[in-house]
Amino acid sequence: MAKPVIAVVGRPNVGKSTLFNKLVGQRLSIVEDTPGVTRDRIYASGEWLGREFMLVDTGGIEPNTSDVILSQMRRQAQLAIESADVIILVTDIRTGVTATDHDVASMLLKSRKPVVLCVNKCDRIGEPPAEIYEFYNLGLGDPIPVSSVHGQGTGDLLDACFAHIDFENWEEEDDDHVKVAIIGKPNVGKSSLVNRMAGEERVIVSDIAGTTRDATDTVVENEHGKFIFIDTAGIRRKARVDDAIEKYSVLRSYMAVDRSDVCVIVIDATEGFTEQDSKVAGYAHEQGKGCIIAVNKWDAVEKDGKTMQEYTQKLKNDFSFMSYAPFIFISALTGQRVEKLYDLIEYVGNQNAMRITTGRLNDMLSYATARVQPPSDKGKRLRIFYMTQVSTKPPTFVAFVNSRELFHFSYQRYLENQIRATFSLEGTPIRLLVRERGEK
Repeated sequence: MAKPVIAVVGRPNVGKSTLFNKLVGQRLSIVEDTPGVTRDRIYASGEWLGREFMLVDTGGIEPNTSDVILSQMRRQAQLAIESADVIILVTDIRTGVTATDHDVASMLLKSRKPVVLCVNKCDRIGEPPAEIYEFYNLGLGDPIPVSSVHGQGTGDLLDACFAHIDFENWEEEDDDHVKVAIIGKPNVGKSSLVNRMAGEERVIVSDIAGTTRDATDTVVENEHGKFIFIDTAGIRRKARVDDAIEKYSVLRSYMAVDRSDVCVIVIDATEGFTEQDSKVAGYAHEQGKGCIIAVNKWDAVEKDGKTMQEYTQKLKNDFSFMSYAPFIFISALTGQRVEKLYDLIEYVGNQNAMRITTGRLNDMLSYATARVQPPSDKGKRLRIFYMTQVSTKPPTFVAFVNSRELFHFSYQRYLENQIRATFSLEGTPIRLLVRERGEK
């Protein structure tokens, strides 16, 4: 499901990052360790009252500065403001309202986005200090006293943010459409691919203003089925792509992944695998989405009889953390193999939603444990009583055992591989949870 975006902005040294960590602290403590995947911490998912949101941290804004670094920080903050649904302006009770606060508030008012005024460092318990009334001068409504260090007032702050968000508009689209996120770093041909897939063979094509803001959803209905293609290419500005824009392109890709059933990770064949690709692909893997790796611009690569085989082997090494993902070599420019992508999307989507009966699952378990004995330690052997599937998207299984400690990672990986091989699960991650007998 899509998540509304809340941006945390303000001048330097008012406690934005501390507030950011406090608001998403519980979610950040649960991070899957995926080899080969690095995560920038300028954005993270948070949850409040059963509702999820995406929180974006920014560097301090200095509106009137010639300093190169501060200018880049200001531009980064402006990008966050453009992509946000609600903005939290963080100020400091100890310094009071400064000229920079006025300038930042004026910038936010011009954006016409909902703004929630946070007065940070109100660390004393009880009534807020009288100095808080000074912040009404910013013209942003009622200031909310917060202590980001202690967490006081953060609930009121999120309540005020949620008052500006209509969560009914963030519900998922109709289930009869397969939602496909076309993701990847800028300039790999994502828009060209969407245009090609919505091209000559189409029956119905329409553009819908995307809930990811600045992205466009393209609805396509043809002989292959009904699809919603979520394109994130519109986030790249015409100006030179710098670090700030690269970071926000990743953010938009993350938001597209959240809404999707299947992710098509587009790689530039002329450039090969990059760290940016691993970030986006790693997030799709963590979220349990069906994944396809589309190597675009294949027409621009000089080839001999072994080029595709060698390229595939290299990509398998680069994407070793998601070895289940199929590869397809395409050209959005010429249309080469693009038609085959429809069948692959449908196949991977079905795999991601596959449900396996408990009986078949335990037949597989009996064969697997007979073939390779479960590990033992000091005379005590691991016993797996039974397995059952508890959810789909991705397929998630629970194994009930006599000892969690004996269920080593290597044996878990072995069983995952057996599940994948027995039931031909391709293109989707799978999850294996472990429960000791008696645990709820």
